Amino acid sequence: MKILVTGFMPFGGEEINPAWEAVKLLPDTINGAEILKAELLTVFRKGAQVLQALIEAHQPDAVLCVGQAGGRASMAVERVGINLRDARIEDNEGNRPRDEKIIPGGKDAYFSNLHTRAIVERLQNCGIPAALSYSAGTYVCNEVLYHLLYWIDTLYPQMQGGFIHVPYDPAQAAKMSSPAPSLPIATVSEGLKLALQEISQ
Repeated sequence: MKILVTGFMPFGGEEINPAWEAVKLLPDTINGAEILKAELLTVFRKGAQVLQALIEAHQPDAVLCVGQAGGRASMAVERVGINLRDARIEDNEGNRPRDEKIIPGGKDAYFSNLHTRAIVERLQNCGIPAALSYSAGTYVCNEVLYHLLYWIDTLYPQMQGGFIHVPYDPAQAAKMSSPAPSLPIATVSEGLKLALQEISQ
């Protein structure tokens, strides 16, 4: 089995993105599955283009994308991607789309075909804060998730795919003007490892 795991470049003025930092710590194999790690651009359209090229090149059995969601207190396993770009802040190239369809003619939403509840329960049982999430937002993370699920629906029906949002790292939270929840990158990486164990079963 081959699993592609992605994180994003820092954005919004942050020096790091805990999603990518946690992905980098993952082992190269989990439960016998080969783990491929890649960093995506935090740029509308381009992030998804990089992911598409990676999928075409490696033909993975599963794809798990990981992104930062500052303000969340736990690892959030996303259940759905929606067909909407509506940016609160600019991406890393200054784009700020408003009220745009990601794929004109695509469904309003696609659901992850990962065992999302089982992933959450595995993390919780191992002492890692985790929760199901029903909104991946409307920024680049959701755009990438929506594209991934669209491709599964239209091009790669045998592939699994989904997304996990992760909190700030404590070093990021310490710089905030008001308290923000956080999780250490090492803890996030352990949570991702547990998620990948569930996916690779």
